[in-house]
Amino acid sequence: MGLLTTIKREFKFVSGLLRMLRAVKSVDAQSNHLIADELEMRVDAYGPNVAFIEGDRQWTYDEFETYANRVAAWALDQGLKPNDTVAIFVRNRLEYIALWFGLSKVAVVPALLNFQLAGSALAHCVNISDAKHIILDHEMVDQWEDAKSDVTTDLHVWAAFGELDGIDSFDAAISTQVPSRPAKSIRKGLKAGEQAMKMFTSGTTGMPKAAKVTHVRAQNYMRGIGTGAHTTAKDRMFLVLPMYHATGGLVGAGAVLTHGGAVIVCPKFSATKFWDEAVHHGATMFTYVGELCRFLLSTPPHPLERAHKIEWIVGNGLRPEVWEGFVKRFNIPHVIEFYGATEGNVSLINLDGPVGAVGRVPNYLKFKFNIDIIRYDVETGQNPRAADGFCIATEPNEIGEMIGEIRTDDPRFRFDGYETKEATQKKILRNVFKKGDAWFRTGDLMKRDALGYYYFMDRVGDTYRWKAENVATGEVAAVLSSFPGVTQANVYGVDVQGYDGRAGMAAIVSETAPDLAALKSLVDKELPHYARPVFLRLSRESDTTSTFKFKKTNLVKAGFDPEKVDEPMYYCNPQTGAYEPLDKTVFDTIMSGETRL
Repeated sequence: MGLLTTIKREFKFVSGLLRMLRAVKSVDAQSNHLIADELEMRVDAYGPNVAFIEGDRQWTYDEFETYANRVAAWALDQGLKPNDTVAIFVRNRLEYIALWFGLSKVAVVPALLNFQLAGSALAHCVNISDAKHIILDHEMVDQWEDAKSDVTTDLHVWAAFGELDGIDSFDAAISTQVPSRPAKSIRKGLKAGEQAMKMFTSGTTGMPKAAKVTHVRAQNYMRGIGTGAHTTAKDRMFLVLPMYHATGGLVGAGAVLTHGGAVIVCPKFSATKFWDEAVHHGATMFTYVGELCRFLLSTPPHPLERAHKIEWIVGNGLRPEVWEGFVKRFNIPHVIEFYGATEGNVSLINLDGPVGAVGRVPNYLKFKFNIDIIRYDVETGQNPRAADGFCIATEPNEIGEMIGEIRTDDPRFRFDGYETKEATQKKILRNVFKKGDAWFRTGDLMKRDALGYYYFMDRVGDTYRWKAENVATGEVAAVLSSFPGVTQANVYGVDVQGYDGRAGMAAIVSETAPDLAALKSLVDKELPHYARPVFLRLSRESDTTSTFKFKKTNLVKAGFDPEKVDEPMYYCNPQTGAYEPLDKTVFDTIMSGETRL
């Protein structure tokens, strides 16, 4: 039985992997087949099929290209040249992909701005984008007004999808353009290994960075997942993630667009309306990030939550404590969990494997991949090196930092970096296993089991050390999230005067006031003593990025100081073993050393 199980597992894995590799086999960094050619190829194949749906509006593939061709003609009218940049500050819309498709047709680079930014963060992204024009969604005008005083570049602003006083109308400008497909010769000389678009990192620890996305990367993103999910022209992808981000705008949308299916565009995620809209539009797939699934799982039962047609969900960050409950409650037959950063050169996919795995590289295929895990010292923030000066690979089930070898001979393993050289160099680790090699630092802590399945454990900066032990925030958050009523748990380490390392603190969001005694009992039962949160903060909501990644910077800065936090806090009283209110008096006794933790 053991041998038969092994054969079945390996056959399923290899057949799925080969199917996906065939889908991307023709993507070549040295070719002149660019992302515009990729989408034009799909238009030619699926012209009359429905391509996009938003509310009661829909476009066929032909209509999608008609709009894109008008955008391309507008760009030429503005005198834009190949490799010039146009910023797109637009919410999720039917027209979103057509905007950057049109620019790509004439070799103009779109910079896809996070539509939830405002003020200095938005201005920062505009400034580093090097854009000559910005297409401004009229609904985003207040955010733009807050930012424009900090914009240092000279750019032309265009109001789109509505009129704005004093700003030129993009709608009027493209309405007069002839919607003919631009000649491919405009893109002559460009290679697929060159930059196609600019995307921006989420900014969980500071200002976003502009990541270069090549035509090769964009095509791989769009082609890969759909094949893995056996997508056909009948499929409809429910897209609630932001379309300026690779997970939603390339991976999710591409899964159906490369097979003649349709993208259901949702302006924003709503947990309460999710199943109504999914059923109404006939969604057969949806693209997730883990916290989105956690939000849905925390909502009250919905009459349509099992009446949908969704067969496949694809995405990343689905933690084990959410995965099983989600697929069982909502009747989801298939999950494709993948791993990868927009700018990185490490990609993994779990088509067949166990709950919680982000992908697999069995030993017999390791030579085909550029992935490894090396030891990481949480206390020093460094990758230890052996006596020979090289890094140390981890053993099976040992946690370390995931890295990807940078190879220029394979487009999958290139690292094209960011817009600034300084930011790019910070992500490269050199002389790892041999002199002269270079590896991309993912900043993610992973472990690999004996069968080659990889499991995400934590972000490098999130794991902290307390009582001479390493604490993975993800494991602590999983326990806290399992407590009745807790919908979100953001775990981090805080400095405490007089102690080595950092004490554990958790900001939790709960539907009702949590029973702290019962919560403490759960923590004591499920976690070793060093991993139990020393401090609790009862938050009204968690600060997340637009792709639902927790932001911890401000939480860490505030720490457990009552003068910096306007929400209820508690500490684990070492005398009683219970969580008790933390006020200024208690804070002072901790800082003075009178109260020992």
